[in-house]
Amino acid sequence: MEAIACDLDRTILARGAQLEPQLIAAIAAAQERGIHVVIATGRMFRSVRPLALEAGLSGPIVCYQGALVAEAESGRFLLHAPMSVEIAREAIEALAEESYSPNVYVNDEMYVADHTAASNRYASTQSIGVREVGDLIDWLREPPTKLVVVGDPDHLDEVKLRMRRRFDGRLFISKSLAYFLEFAAHGVTKGSGLAFVADTLGFALERTIAFGDGENDIELLDVAGFGVAVDEADPSLAPVTDWSVPPPEELGVARAIEALLART
Repeated sequence: MEAIACDLDRTILARGAQLEPQLIAAIAAAQERGIHVVIATGRMFRSVRPLALEAGLSGPIVCYQGALVAEAESGRFLLHAPMSVEIAREAIEALAEESYSPNVYVNDEMYVADHTAASNRYASTQSIGVREVGDLIDWLREPPTKLVVVGDPDHLDEVKLRMRRRFDGRLFISKSLAYFLEFAAHGVTKGSGLAFVADTLGFALERTIAFGDGENDIELLDVAGFGVAVDEADPSLAPVTDWSVPPPEELGVARAIEALLART
């Protein structure tokens, strides 16, 4: 084993929880063995960076579903693959037809047309600020890193199917959590982000173990040599899952890392 890649929310971080000391110790033990540990998340860099540093990780973090890779310690951006302004405006218009106004992420900041209970709740869960800008299409001048829609899980499933048909081959569209539908540039995934990190740091993907729980982790588990899903993960992960572990409340990933280290 040369590397470990972990999704964050609902994989190593329980809802509203902090990183557990046992997990931090397992990560430290892996790094002491020369094993690279990489967080791969849909979150903004500014949101995940404090957690990565708390976990003792100073190297690259895969953020925004793979659209951004940045160093935790230095804050330096190593890779940024935003969507074009033109396609972002088209997506915003298409979502307006579905009665949604997305969160828009530019330069690691979150923007909304108007403050809503949903946008404020989203921002509070990730300890970030929100900037209100009015009409998003008129305001948008720089390529956004991603768009996120917050809504009813069942309705978002329907919207996802319509958006995938409309933007087939032009955008990556996936759910991160049941109530978050995320849009990124075509070809961007956590898997592509991890492949970039592997090339940058010099480890082999086939000797990497990846942990995840959501639909947006399919490519992450698929590109790694060994894919591990959290119990009760999204059913879409089944084809790329080699093994499963308990949820973060039961320290499943921490225990798995400990077991793997004990065997090597």
